[in-house]
Amino acid sequence: MAELVFFSGTMDCGKSTLALQMDHNHRARGRGGVRFSRNDRAGESRISSRLGLEKDAVEVGDGTDFWEEVMRRRTQGQRVDYLICDEAQFYSPEQVEQLAKVVDEIDVDVFAFGITADFRTRLFPGSQRLIELADRVQVLQVEALCWCGRRATHNARTVDGVMVTEGAQVVVGDVDMALETTASAGAGSTPVVGYETLCRRHYMRRVTAHGANLMAEQDQLLPFEVDACLWRGAGGPGTGQGAP
Repeated sequence: MAELVFFSGTMDCGKSTLALQMDHNHRARGRGGVRFSRNDRAGESRISSRLGLEKDAVEVGDGTDFWEEVMRRRTQGQRVDYLICDEAQFYSPEQVEQLAKVVDEIDVDVFAFGITADFRTRLFPGSQRLIELADRVQVLQVEALCWCGRRATHNARTVDGVMVTEGAQVVVGDVDMALETTASAGAGSTPVVGYETLCRRHYMRRVTAHGANLMAEQDQLLPFEVDACLWRGAGGPGTGQGAP
């Protein structure tokens, strides 16, 4: 029987890579499918992976109706056995309900891929509805990492390397180490918006890679009350040497 499956995880954990791999596997077995995406980093009508994989896709807009999309293709004689739905956190709850209807009424498999929570740790409406309706929710096993080396569990938005917790829920950007963007930002330049994956400790304490690097440049240990895990390159007590 067809299923609605939601593959979730933080940024940089391989969701789009898996989406393209699953599409390849199903097509290789003779199944027909449609790829959908919204606000991909590569631009409209694309699914792209940071590993360099990229395929065309149908861009999802506010007015997209998945039921109509499938029925129109089938009416035209196109085989539709499954849907690949990348960046599903940006879909509306109504669109997620349409996906569930496609699964239940005409036995089309739906594989949705998306981030669960935004930079404020609030659930995206689309992700929330997927969690509520999906037959299965699978957290990807490829671990994104915080700058300290721990498993990253939160997506942080940065402006010139500084973490922010206010603003519009959707601002398209990419995972950004903040160090390079901040170094290249000069006085009067347009603020650079990026994203960074952090462990819960550093998210709660707003310690980004940029902040940790500044401390390292000042030849200081991170304050014990901030973190006991040192950023590589932070000087040891009175030695000026990098931490092991």
